[in-house]
Amino acid sequence: MILGRVVGTLVANRKDEGLLGQKLLLVRNVSVDGDDASGFVVAVDSVGAGEGEMVLYASGSSARQTEATRDRPCDAVIMAIVDSWDVGGDEIYRKTDADGEWAS
Repeated sequence: MILGRVVGTLVANRKDEGLLGQKLLLVRNVSVDGDDASGFVVAVDSVGAGEGEMVLYASGSSARQTEATRDRPCDAVIMAIVDSWDVGGDEIYRKTDADGEWAS
């Protein structure tokens, strides 16, 4: 699994039948420190993620093992929305709502 931040959406009116009805999001890789890292991926969204959210995604053959992507032609899938993470006891990220309150 790889940490990323949803930075946009992708619309493709013409696509393989296996991708019909699938929401596609543009995800930028994020380092363990929460900083943007190099690399982007287009991923099928299987959890209802939105722009700006931190997510976990899988790529390669693992991307085709969720209910939403089984036997579909995809190479990346968002499989979790991150609530928080810490490294060595230091909180690196905590999801907040529009009012700055912790959102779970």
